Amino acid sequence: MTAVLSTVNRVLLGLAGLVLICGGGAVLAAGLGLSVPSWWPWGGRTDVLLSQADRDRWRADGWWWPTVIVVLAVLFVLALWWFLAQLRRARLAEVLVESGDGEGALLRGRALEGVLAGEAGTLDGVARAQVMLVGRRTSPHARIRLLMEPHAAPGEALGRLTDEALAHARDSAGLAQLPAEVRLRAVKHRAERVS
Repeated sequence: MTAVLSTVNRVLLGLAGLVLICGGGAVLAAGLGLSVPSWWPWGGRTDVLLSQADRDRWRADGWWWPTVIVVLAVLFVLALWWFLAQLRRARLAEVLVESGDGEGALLRGRALEGVLAGEAGTLDGVARAQVMLVGRRTSPHARIRLLMEPHAAPGEALGRLTDEALAHARDSAGLAQLPAEVRLRAVKHRAERVS
């Protein structure tokens, strides 16, 4: 899901940038008196975006300017929300480990994810494990995806994950708790014939 959002984000950024560069370049060219395509609506230095007649045409309608203001306000709020979403990190970069001296030490989030995924992947019935840490560096949360083999007992694997892998990660990082959201998915396989 994150890869899809990242791709959509890049495509939208590219399209917005292309429109702004082309439009701004054409306006700049027309303003400097350079030649612009014949279909371009503003071809001279004295042309304006909205003429006096265009501005006066909608003045009599009471709904026009409030609608324009509301649409622009919604676009501004959406753009601000999108910008702030870019600043938020989905994955935790580091975890603060209590070292006992009052200072603490920083542990790379990817390192803890790798160790947790490795230990979870060795559990009986688990074909593959993926781990992502989210939250704050003082109170991380684990998002774990387990790909289960056909013979696996999900309840047993979940119990061992909690009692072993998560407990080891929590204790080694010196965390009071390490909440986890675990998603289980079965490996696709062919049905076995019974004779």
